[in-house]
Amino acid sequence: MSSLSPKERLLNTFARKAVDRKPVICPGGMMNAAIVEVMDNSGKAFPEAHSDAGLMTELALAVNIQTGFENIGIPFCMTVEAEALGSAVDFGTRACEPKIAVERYAAAAEAVLPDTKSALESSRSSVIATTVEAASRQLTDVPVIGSLTGPISTAGSLVDPMRFLKDLRKDAAASHALIDKVADFLIEYAYQLIEAGADVISIADPTATGEILGPKMFEDFAVRYINRVADGIHRANIPVIVHICGDLKPVKSHIAHLHADAVSADAMVDLVALKAEFPELVTMGNLSTYLLEFGTPEKVAAAAEILKRGSIDIIAPACGLSTSSPLANIKAFTDAIRA
Repeated sequence: MSSLSPKERLLNTFARKAVDRKPVICPGGMMNAAIVEVMDNSGKAFPEAHSDAGLMTELALAVNIQTGFENIGIPFCMTVEAEALGSAVDFGTRACEPKIAVERYAAAAEAVLPDTKSALESSRSSVIATTVEAASRQLTDVPVIGSLTGPISTAGSLVDPMRFLKDLRKDAAASHALIDKVADFLIEYAYQLIEAGADVISIADPTATGEILGPKMFEDFAVRYINRVADGIHRANIPVIVHICGDLKPVKSHIAHLHADAVSADAMVDLVALKAEFPELVTMGNLSTYLLEFGTPEKVAAAAEILKRGSIDIIAPACGLSTSSPLANIKAFTDAIRA
């Protein structure tokens, strides 16, 4: 089989077409590889790179070149959506990614979201879109992945998280109304990234886990609204990755109902067993990020070889990488898969 470009390899994998080997990617957002060593080597660093399209583009390209991950993943945080919708952001430091400093609303029932068009036009989303456009022009054979914070996690960044989780149980109507509007915003934000040149959209929703929500609320809220966003993205003929954190056992029966072109899972999930149970799934993951931070290159490479030999379709870190992860470990990971 002739060698494929990274973009062809990934898109063929989503489409269940033949590939020469498995892609190895890190999609951005919660799961980005902008580690401190890459910043040091490139001279482009946080927090400035979160808000400057030129710096973000240069850092994204440096991540691709230095780590061996076969994609561009943008942005480098999970705060773009909530900031656009009114929450305040602490942009952190070179070694610490942005976080929500103050949620916009005290309760789901109080949420009155701004107009989507004006929110997109006046927010950092335009910086992300400009970066997507620049990166897609410079690396035409590398897939650009636009990463979204999922609807449950975005809503939980607009309302105090503890109150939000209570509202899911005690004020379901207000919670549905809020998440429904968030889903509308996410679809339009995804379109902005797609129009700029994104080849894939990744949705990471760390609040939407079976361990936090339980099976019933996972079905009622997570599956429902993740699917609504995914369906909107599919109308633009763009594939969707969905990452679910934590142990999937409590919600395993619902995973096959996600409208995802690939399902990404955390390190404790046996993706080979999941693939055996749901062979129609395109699975993605799931090298331990703890191992990537604290292991040796030899141990990382050995773990990567196990993933490579298994039935996992796309190889990736299991969750968000620490910015202190050694570049040597990441290279050991990607080199093992690409060999």
